[in-house]
Amino acid sequence: MLTNHDLIELTAFRRDLHRHPKISGEEAQTAETIRAALVALEPTQIVTRLGGHGVAAVFDSGVVGPTVLFRAELDALPIHEISDADWRSTVDGKGHLCGHDGHMTMLLGLGRLIARHPVAKGRIVLMFQPAEEDGSGARAVVADPAFAQIAPDWAFAIHNEPGRPFGHVSTRVGLINCASQGVSITLTGKTAHAAEPEAGISPALAMAEVIPALMALGTGGPLNDDFRLVTVTHAQMGEATFGIAPADAVIYATLRAAYDDPMAGMVRDATTLARDIADKHGLAVKFADHDIFAASINDAEATAVARAAMDAIGVTHSEDDLPMRASEDFGVFGWGAKAAMLCLGPGVHYAALHNPDYDFPDDLIPVGVAIFNQIARDLCGSASA
Repeated sequence: MLTNHDLIELTAFRRDLHRHPKISGEEAQTAETIRAALVALEPTQIVTRLGGHGVAAVFDSGVVGPTVLFRAELDALPIHEISDADWRSTVDGKGHLCGHDGHMTMLLGLGRLIARHPVAKGRIVLMFQPAEEDGSGARAVVADPAFAQIAPDWAFAIHNEPGRPFGHVSTRVGLINCASQGVSITLTGKTAHAAEPEAGISPALAMAEVIPALMALGTGGPLNDDFRLVTVTHAQMGEATFGIAPADAVIYATLRAAYDDPMAGMVRDATTLARDIADKHGLAVKFADHDIFAASINDAEATAVARAAMDAIGVTHSEDDLPMRASEDFGVFGWGAKAAMLCLGPGVHYAALHNPDYDFPDDLIPVGVAIFNQIARDLCGSASA
């Protein structure tokens, strides 16, 4: 188990990460901080620049057995933090407001335990992935040729989820996080003087038609297999002036579905309807995809392993408040491994994720470490002294 000295050091480490947030694609400094901390644990191998700034530490027993991966995320959010804490963000407009600093620290705590008490068989991989917040990181890691050398048989992740009692885990077999994708639609016509709008081609009517048509593709409702939701997140037309009839408009929408196949169908439907409306109004149209998240699906065997581990150490768990509408790119690791995501509660009334006043509770660090360590021991055992 972690010692009091471990907890003091890990808490200080987490708070230092919190002071220096780096958003998706910019995590070089965070990755180097993690790499330096891993060196002290003397893993068999440290792999860097995985899928961008990803870092993986491999603890190889040298005995044939499963490869078990535990994942954390390197990136922060482009949100200004509101906090009086001594460890608040020092970077204006950016903050660790999703708890990834805590998730990284839990993996380092696990690394300390594996270093002191090696597993008996197989390999443990501590995976610090980049760019989770925009959905690109896990795909880039898995596609990296270097990942093939450490590809896991099992993959586990913990994400803190406010609204759940402190230390309580929600998990289930099957869908955990929905698939989602951002789509931007740009409509282009022709500018005219505001006194002669007929001389131009304005996107105003098309924009007014596209927005409700998009929203009608998914209206929410129960989170079952038929769940669909479209949220228009941004719309802008022309310039902020009274003298010009506009030529351009842009609409941002987030499309969300329970699974990947219906998600792809929604994207096709969205682009078709926007193209048809643009054609009707004599406008050019172009599309761009953003923040593509696969559905996160828990494997039955991996979920059973996690539940047994939590039972062994007295961590309560249930299927409460699952699945979730929010997306998570951990699901990509489940394409090639038996994977399970665990949602760890920081408190029922705790500040919500992605809020400017959120901060990861340090008291969760030993809880997460204990869960991961028990899973590692159940799958790979412990070498005799």
